Amino acid sequence: MTLRITLLILFCYTITSLPALAAELPGFAIAGKPVPVFNTPQSAAPQAPQQKDRCGQVRQLEFIALPGTAFEVVAAPPGSPAVLQVRINDYQAPPGTRLYVAADLLTPQPTAPPGRTPQRPEPSKIIQQLRSAVGLPYVWGGNLRSGVTVAGQLRFAGLDCSGLLYEATDGYTPRNTEQLVTFGSPIAIEGKDSHALLQLLRPLDLIVWKGHVIIVLDQKTVVESILNCGGARDGVVTTTLEKRLEQLLEQRRPANSWPAGGAKSAYFVVRRWI
Repeated sequence: MTLRITLLILFCYTITSLPALAAELPGFAIAGKPVPVFNTPQSAAPQAPQQKDRCGQVRQLEFIALPGTAFEVVAAPPGSPAVLQVRINDYQAPPGTRLYVAADLLTPQPTAPPGRTPQRPEPSKIIQQLRSAVGLPYVWGGNLRSGVTVAGQLRFAGLDCSGLLYEATDGYTPRNTEQLVTFGSPIAIEGKDSHALLQLLRPLDLIVWKGHVIIVLDQKTVVESILNCGGARDGVVTTTLEKRLEQLLEQRRPANSWPAGGAKSAYFVVRRWI
C-alpha cells in the first residue's frame, strides 16, 4: 500500500510539473554576445569538458553564433540542466542535426526577435580581413578568431575553412560548404585545365566542394584554413593560385554546377558572389 501511494504521488507531481516547466521555457531568445552552438546537449553545458578527436578538434561544435542572432527555443533536453535545444535561421544545420546552447548565454524574448540583417562588407575590407587571418589556427566550427569566453575560459579561438569566409564577411556568407556550393553564381569550368582556370578566376571567387572552400585573393594567391592534424601547414595559409589549382586537378574534376547526386567528392565548382 505504501509503495502504491508513493508511486501515485510521484506520478501526480510529474503531471503537474510539466505545464510549469513548459510555461517557464521561453519561445524565443537572442544572443547578446558570441555564443557557441553544439550538436549534443552534453557539450553545450557551460562546465562540460570538451571532448577532442585525434586532431585536437571538438567536433561537437557547429559554429559560433554572432551577436544579434535570433533563436527559436525548441525544448529543454532531459538530463542536461541549463541547456536549450534551438533552431536558428542564420544557420542551416546538416540533416538530422539538432542544435544546443547554454541557456545563460541567451536573453529570453517573448516574441520572435528580428535577428541579424548582415550587410556585405566592401570587397577590399573582406580581402583585408582574409589576409590578416593568415597564421591563425584551424578550429573545427570556429568562425571568430578571438574565440568565446564560457565559464571563465577562452575557447575556440580560430577558424575553419568556411568560418574564415564567414568571419571576413561578418556573417553575410553561408556558414557551411554545403550551402556555399550553390551560393552566388556558377562559373563554367568543366573540362578546363589550370591555365584556362587562371584566366577565369577573379578575387573572392570561391573554389568549393562539400567539405572545403578555397578563396581567391588575387590573380596569383588563394587563402584557406586547413587541418593536417599537426602537419607543417595547419591553419590559415596562402598558396600561389597556379600551384593550388594544379594540386586540386590531381584530385578532383571541375564542374559547372554541383552534381545532384553520384560521386560528389570527385568534383569542385567555382562560385562568384561579388
